[in-house]
Amino acid sequence: MDPETVGRDLASLVLAVVELIRQLMERQALRRIDQGDLSDDQIEDIGVTLMALEERMTELRERFDLTADDLNIDLGPLGPLLSSD
Repeated sequence: MDPETVGRDLASLVLAVVELIRQLMERQALRRIDQGDLSDDQIEDIGVTLMALEERMTELRERFDLTADDLNIDLGPLGPLLSSD
């Protein structure tokens, strides 16, 4: 077991879970916007927050030398973990 490989694999797993949660939050925010549940200020806050989170995810992927595809874990018959859209 190479410690560097173990660290990269752990980072990949953690970032995959964070990316899944980010995508779920984004979809929920879009549903709430479409339903008219949010004020203009809330929409702005959500947009800024999601953009900042995506930027931070990009920084972390680069730090661990990972691509977005590296985070998309293959779940076998269930397909990939992350949405491609």
